[in-house]
Amino acid sequence: MAPESVALTNKVGTESPYQLDKAQTLRASSALLKHIKTEAQKRETVSKTKNLLLSDNSSEHVLSSEVEPVWLVLTTKKFMTDQKRLKPRKVLLPHPLHISPDTSICLITPEPQRQFKDVIAHPSFPSTLSKRITKVISIKKLEAEYRSFESRRQLRDSYDLFVADDRILPYLAKFLGKTFYSTTAKRPIPVSLEASKPKERKNAALPSSKPRKDQSDPKLVAAPPLFAKEIERSLSTAQINFSPSTTTAVRVGLASYTPEQLVANIEAVVASLAGTLVGWKNVRAVHVKGPNTMALPIWLAEELWVDEDMVLENEEAAEAKAKAAQKGKRKRELTEAKEDGDANGEGRKRKAYGESGPADESKQKKVQKLKDEKMSQDMKERREKLRQQKREASEKVEANDMTMDGTAEQKPKVKTSRRAIAAISAS
Repeated sequence: MAPESVALTNKVGTESPYQLDKAQTLRASSALLKHIKTEAQKRETVSKTKNLLLSDNSSEHVLSSEVEPVWLVLTTKKFMTDQKRLKPRKVLLPHPLHISPDTSICLITPEPQRQFKDVIAHPSFPSTLSKRITKVISIKKLEAEYRSFESRRQLRDSYDLFVADDRILPYLAKFLGKTFYSTTAKRPIPVSLEASKPKERKNAALPSSKPRKDQSDPKLVAAPPLFAKEIERSLSTAQINFSPSTTTAVRVGLASYTPEQLVANIEAVVASLAGTLVGWKNVRAVHVKGPNTMALPIWLAEELWVDEDMVLENEEAAEAKAKAAQKGKRKRELTEAKEDGDANGEGRKRKAYGESGPADESKQKKVQKLKDEKMSQDMKERREKLRQQKREASEKVEANDMTMDGTAEQKPKVKTSRRAIAAISAS
C-alpha cells in the first residue's frame, strides 16, 4: 500500500497579491467614516453653542464632519520622482468631490481676459456652471494686484476652488507663492481651455510664412460646450501631486460619503497610481485616513525591497560593513589631522603677538646677530679712534721733552697712563 502524501505547504491562491482586497478596503472605510462621525457628535455635545443667525432650512447649516476630507496615503519603496512637479496627475473619480452647486470657482486665464468672459457668458455655455464661476482673472492682473501675502490670503479664502489654464500653470507658483502651494487644498486645478488643433493632412500645403495670430484670435480658445466640458471633467478628478519622496496623499472622498462610494474612489485612484504611475512592486503600503485620525491600512507589501540584488548575503554584508567602518575610520583620521593643523595655525598666530616659539626663536637669533655685528663695528671704530688719540698724545709728550732739553737725544719711552693721555688731549 502506497504511503499517503503529506502536504508540506498550503496551496498558493490564483489571485495576484498586487491588488486591493475589496473586503479589507470596505472594513477600513466603514470604520473610518464611523469614527469621524462619532468624533463630530462628541464635539457638538461638548460645545453647546449654536449659530442663531442661520435658519433651520439654511443650506449653510451642515455638520462639520460632512465636509471633512478622506485621504488615501500611498507609501513606496523608492522615490516616486527625481524632482518636484507643479502639474498634478488627474484621475477620474466615480463619485466626484466638487458637486455642490454652491461651490464658488475662480478661473485664472492667460491674456486676454475678456475673451474667456465672453465664452462663459455665451448662451450655449451651461448656466449651472457659469453661476459657479464667480471670478475670472488673467495672469497679468494676478501679478499686478496680488503681490502681498495679505492680498493672496484674501484671494485664497474668497473662493472654494481655483481652476487655471494649463498653459500658464508653470508661472502660477511664482505669482501665488506658498500661500497657495504650501498645501494641496487650494492649488489651482489645471484644465485645457485651448481650442483643439485640426489634424494635419498628408497632402497639406507647406505652412504659411505669415506671422502667427495673437491670443485674441477666437480659435485659440475652445468653444463654449467644449470649454464647459473640460472644466466639469477637471472638477470630477482627483489631483495627484508628485514630489521626490516616498509618500503621497490624495483626497479621495468626504466624510459624508457612504463606504461603498469611498471604496469605489479608492480603487480608481489605486488602479491609476499603483497600477501605471508607480508600479505595484514599488508600493510598500496603502492607508486611508481622515484629517485628525490614525491611518488605517488596506494593503501592505510582504517585501521591503524592489530587486533581489539590493539585498546582500551575510558575507557580502559583513564585507560592506567592514569597508564602511574603514572608510569612517579614515575620515575621522583626516578630520583629526585637519583639526590639529588648525590648532597649530592658531598657535602660530598667537605666538606672533609675543609668545615664544621655534619660528620666533630663529627670527630673534637673526635680529640679535645683526645687532651684534653693528655693535662690533662701532666698538672697532671707537678702539681705532682711541689708538689714534694715544699716538698723538705720545708724540706731544716727546716733543715737549725735546724742547726743554734742547737735545734730540733719545730717552727711554715712558708709559703714559690713560688719564694723562686724556688730560693732554683735553689741553
